[in-house]
Amino acid sequence: MKPSPRMFISCKNSSSFLARCHPITPRTVSNNPSSSSSTNNIRMLCFARIMTANHTAFRLPSFGHSTSRPRIFPSAATTRINADVTNNSTVADVGLKPRNLSSVKDDNKNMEIEKVYVKTDDGIDEKSFAVDEEDNARSENKKEAAPIIKNNNGEDETEVEREAWKLLQEALVTYCDTPVGTVAANDSNDEALNYDQVFIRDFIPSALAFLLKGETEIVKNFLLHTLQLQSWEKTVDCYSPGQGLMPASFKVKTMQVDEEKVEEVLDPDFGESAIGRVAPVDSGLWWIILLRAYGKLTGDYSLQERVDVQTGLQMILNLCLTDGFDMFPSLLVTDGSCMIDRRMGIHGHPLEIQALFYSALRSAREMVKADDGSKNLVREINNRLSALSFHIREYYWLDMKKMNEIYRYKTEEYSLDATNKFNIYPEQIPGWLMDWIPQEGGYLIGNLQPAHMDFRFFMLGNLWSIVSSLGTPKQNKSILNLIEEKWDDLVGHMPLKICYPALESEDWRIITGSDPKNTPWSYHNGGSWPTLLWQFTLACIKMGKSELAEDAVALAEKRLPVDSWPEYYDTRTGRFIGKQARLYQTWTLAGFLASKMFLRNPEIAAMLCWEEDLEILETCVCALSKSGRAKCSRDVAKSHILV
Repeated sequence: MKPSPRMFISCKNSSSFLARCHPITPRTVSNNPSSSSSTNNIRMLCFARIMTANHTAFRLPSFGHSTSRPRIFPSAATTRINADVTNNSTVADVGLKPRNLSSVKDDNKNMEIEKVYVKTDDGIDEKSFAVDEEDNARSENKKEAAPIIKNNNGEDETEVEREAWKLLQEALVTYCDTPVGTVAANDSNDEALNYDQVFIRDFIPSALAFLLKGETEIVKNFLLHTLQLQSWEKTVDCYSPGQGLMPASFKVKTMQVDEEKVEEVLDPDFGESAIGRVAPVDSGLWWIILLRAYGKLTGDYSLQERVDVQTGLQMILNLCLTDGFDMFPSLLVTDGSCMIDRRMGIHGHPLEIQALFYSALRSAREMVKADDGSKNLVREINNRLSALSFHIREYYWLDMKKMNEIYRYKTEEYSLDATNKFNIYPEQIPGWLMDWIPQEGGYLIGNLQPAHMDFRFFMLGNLWSIVSSLGTPKQNKSILNLIEEKWDDLVGHMPLKICYPALESEDWRIITGSDPKNTPWSYHNGGSWPTLLWQFTLACIKMGKSELAEDAVALAEKRLPVDSWPEYYDTRTGRFIGKQARLYQTWTLAGFLASKMFLRNPEIAAMLCWEEDLEILETCVCALSKSGRAKCSRDVAKSHILV
């Protein structure tokens, strides 16, 4: 496949922004190059993000066809693209309960003429379009009151917190003299590899810490710059991922433009450079979740309403909601597509991806604009939310009652009303689980596929199921009960185990391929990850068990600064710093800071959580009339799962 053209977006300091546009049908442009030498107040709009079917969005000129692919070379500062410029956009805001958005004004007053430079093989042409500055100003000023972060006990920050904030500031990455993210780790004593890049998933706790601190501009910059990197046609042996894919990470590099000029560019990684060459499924999901958090914590929802943001949001959703051959509402992904980015036997329908997917869908339903053009998308979101919540609650849940049921499963059942729907063999129940699961606790298993249940406990998926209300209130309470009951196993000397138990002996050799980094009780194979603290804190606050989070944070506060804020810890109880762990890992210290601020301001932490949605529970998408079945299995499930 022919790669798409590169696009250079200039900054105030004449640095450039390296990105690719989506493939578009190029248009003929005039062969008369612009005679104007002034480049002041010039804005750039990527054609793939703003052109609608009739090419009227943003009042762009209509061009004839050309055989050449254009490149866009704007100059000067890249500034805001106002979402209210026109009402012709095909992207709109949805949700069962949409917000009242600012009205759209379409007149010729206060119009500022902007310019787009299009380069073809025949030269550079300058095209103009109009932007309503009144609408720009109105969008900028339309903010709700932002929450005020305070220390409820009147305490100052501890010395450990001050050190963490200092390190977090040192980890900032700037592009064109503005902060756009934080490096994964700032360990000067180790080889950088890709730890000097800005990862989307790694930046989430940093973003929350900055938002809680009132430093919002870096988060806004991050959201917009990663949006510009979305959906490149990066290739791995001539294969291109689908449109809407967000990069795993990006790095600020310098590019030699000519003999005298060097410019900054953003170079993204979509997995083509990663170990295993796996595309990051979770990046786009985290991006949506952070976009919602930005609005919640700042009170500024104008960012969500921008046309480019709405377009990027819709593209992620379209990528995730695309129909395939799978029979399940859960997302089918390969190994290494999430936080566990190496081979660990989680290919299929891992809980972590499903919990993030559910959270992203609920976030998107609040943010996507509601109009005639988005009705189908809203319907798809609601249908998937309904089916996914039922699927996870019914089939992923495990407690003593459910394990007894599995233990007595009959196999090879052929019928619509089979009890053992996935043909799970009772012999799959591992020996360690028999005595490990508590009488009054339970959890969501790590994975479910035909004839396969992954009984391992995965921390992130279970915590995020609580935060997003993917689990029922009873299930969410049981998950925290299990963590409290199995504190020594899941928390130990350093919170929190990424998964339990570790793969050992032949299981490790076969499932991980003898991965030397994922040896038993190390890294992703049963290692302890302090960055999970902030998600644990959110879950505990939501369920009214803040004391558990306080205990875990206290453990971390004693060791993390002494150990130089490592990436992860090894051994069964987390006593040793990870054998290949980077020090001064940014999401370790950011997760700690976010946890401390959540505990001091639980009412603000609650804003980032989701409560039970009764409308989702009442929606059924099983189409009984077509199947001829007498009773919906969802009704049966609600009778014994929902409380």
